[in-house]
Amino acid sequence: MNYSLKEIPDRTDKPRETGCTMAIDKGLSLREIEDFLSVGSDFVDIVKLGWGTSFVTPNLKEKLNLYRELGIPTYFGGTLFEAFVVRNQFEDYIKVLEKYDMEYAEVSDGSIELDHDIKCDYINKLSEYVTVLSEVGSKDAEKIIPPYKWIVQMQAELDAGSWKVIGEARESGTVGLFRSSGEVRSGLVEEILTKIPFEKIIWEAPQKAQQVWFIKLLGPNVNLGNIPPHEILPLETIRLGLRGDTFDHFLKTQKDI
Repeated sequence: MNYSLKEIPDRTDKPRETGCTMAIDKGLSLREIEDFLSVGSDFVDIVKLGWGTSFVTPNLKEKLNLYRELGIPTYFGGTLFEAFVVRNQFEDYIKVLEKYDMEYAEVSDGSIELDHDIKCDYINKLSEYVTVLSEVGSKDAEKIIPPYKWIVQMQAELDAGSWKVIGEARESGTVGLFRSSGEVRSGLVEEILTKIPFEKIIWEAPQKAQQVWFIKLLGPNVNLGNIPPHEILPLETIRLGLRGDTFDHFLKTQKDI
């Protein structure tokens, strides 16, 4: 850091198991990536190329190599996995991962109906090739999954070989973990945490109020995802109590000024 301040919460160091920040790349150019990581590389742990953007991204290999050169792992969004599976092209999906030297992959079923045992089988198969993240929750705002089912599915996916499970929220933060207003389904989150260790979950939280809520609940080293690139530094200040939203949260004592 640039100078010393007392009572700043401890942050984990990279490579992190907790306190991870997953950024979402929805179509950044090579120059934008360079600019983004010139200030954000210390604070972002992994980048997702959102949904199927990798299919239409110009200079995809150059883009992935640039992230690698700057020390940031990447993966293709789970919707791309679903696009291959729904077309009976799972083996082709593996070839794509190999072609682009991907070290991570996401398995999700937010856009398709997929028997959960089959989803876990895909996780298990992919874990032989790459580190797998799997996503729980639907992209359909009308589909409400009860808490017990989130827990059962998360645990089964971890057992099948997922490195971490992702709580669905989309890039908008208005489905899955959240109501259409963006409000956290707090009862759902708290019930999940009774059974699933917090360090094994990445909570998609693209909105500032959502990030604040999770940091106040679970501390500065909660795993958060779907963070826009321009919000990486602002998020880090929230984690450290250097923004008004968490300013008092990490102070051990209130000071009279």
